[in-house]
Amino acid sequence: MVKHFISLEWKQFKRASYFQKGIAIKILLFLAFIYFGGAALLLGVGLFFILRKTMPDVDPIITVNNYLVYWMLMDLAIRYFMQQLPVMNIKPLMVIPIKKNSVIHYLLGKTVISVFNFIPMFVFIPFSVVLMASGYPVLKVLPWLTAMYCFVLTFNFTNFLINKSNKAFFVILAILAVLVGLEHFEIYKVSVPMGQAFNYMYNNPALCLIPVLLLVGTYLLNYRFIQKGFYLDAEISKKVEKVKSQDLSWMNRFGKVAPFLKNDIKLITRNARPKQVVLISFIFLFYGVVFYTQDIYKDMPAVLVFASIFVTGGFLLTFGQLVPSWDSEYYKMLMSQNIPYRQYLESKWYLMVFGVSISFVLSLPYLYFGTRIYGMIAAGALFNIGLNSFITLIGGALNRVPVELNVKSKAFGNTNGFNPTQLLIGLPKFVLPMLIFYVPYYFISFESGLIALALSGVLGIILKNVFLSKIEAIYQNGKYKTIAAFGEKK
Repeated sequence: MVKHFISLEWKQFKRASYFQKGIAIKILLFLAFIYFGGAALLLGVGLFFILRKTMPDVDPIITVNNYLVYWMLMDLAIRYFMQQLPVMNIKPLMVIPIKKNSVIHYLLGKTVISVFNFIPMFVFIPFSVVLMASGYPVLKVLPWLTAMYCFVLTFNFTNFLINKSNKAFFVILAILAVLVGLEHFEIYKVSVPMGQAFNYMYNNPALCLIPVLLLVGTYLLNYRFIQKGFYLDAEISKKVEKVKSQDLSWMNRFGKVAPFLKNDIKLITRNARPKQVVLISFIFLFYGVVFYTQDIYKDMPAVLVFASIFVTGGFLLTFGQLVPSWDSEYYKMLMSQNIPYRQYLESKWYLMVFGVSISFVLSLPYLYFGTRIYGMIAAGALFNIGLNSFITLIGGALNRVPVELNVKSKAFGNTNGFNPTQLLIGLPKFVLPMLIFYVPYYFISFESGLIALALSGVLGIILKNVFLSKIEAIYQNGKYKTIAAFGEKK
């Protein structure tokens, strides 16, 4: 049965309109996997010797156990924003004699084959081998290694729940926020008892059954969560909801693009997936706190510029990167109307400008860190409006993955995490502003770097019509491929 499922998915991938682009992206992701996997392997081999040299009075295994809690928090955060969860079209399978248990187990099994499950083990396995080669008891090291792998898979299935259930996301987010807050303000260092617990587990191998039970528990939770929605009626029935009309007449001042802007506002306020993305974009406002409060970055202004792009670019980087996928459910109808493509694209640009402007106003508290920091944020906002918005629209022309607007409780809908493909397409959004700032900063002064970054954004605004014309041509050339790709989701 598994072989049959794999055959079906390969045929679906091979026959899709995005097949060639998918192959290219997978090659790039494979090269990235080799790079990060090799780095993790080197770290795993050298970690024991590095810790023994830097902390000669502390056993390396104790040091690793003391910091495992930080790895866990980082692993969950990275998975939520970057791990691409598997999607499977189950409707055709519901009307043929295939056990639904087989389909659910296969779907959950697909999540195990993920780069995010392999990379940590590239560190833990070599580290464990070095431990055993250095004389550590095999009967302690092997159960500890098994426990680490169980934790990795537990986080994998926990991420599945977080991405598919808003309740799970907010509960876990609240718990993590409380723990991080207690640790940061030194009210209670949760890392101390957690480190002691991991060390105790290492010295008592029988306790390694606890991670095994956690893994089984999270797997069963996912299984039951998916099983509840695994019915044909749930897939074909449409939930009817009453919506309140909104007075958006104030948008008429935008002229011909006003109908598109009104449609986007309604799309955001009435659907689950856009609401979640807007929430994530709001969280980006706090990105600067991570960098502006650390002394290590004070002498690295290019890195601070990188952070400043995120502060005001949250909506642009999250909502904007899925243009035109937001309209995939009615894209064919939209393209059949007698409307210029230019107006459609211009409305998306105005929406991203509005998002950046709101973020810039909400970033006023960053004045606490000084005018230099806020100057970076202001220059970053101009760059986001003048250049990053157009780069985002160009990236959208390469994005032909449909988005289901209401995936709040659908275990087989689109994932709510970030797509690694979009991350690769979006690299110029992060590298270009750092480069524009750093060159004049290095040769002239800090202020000249800020002026160069701000002027690049102003220049982009001045050349708006030129950029939109070029982007319109790109969208027009791929118009029918996009329509065909969006039609493949059913």
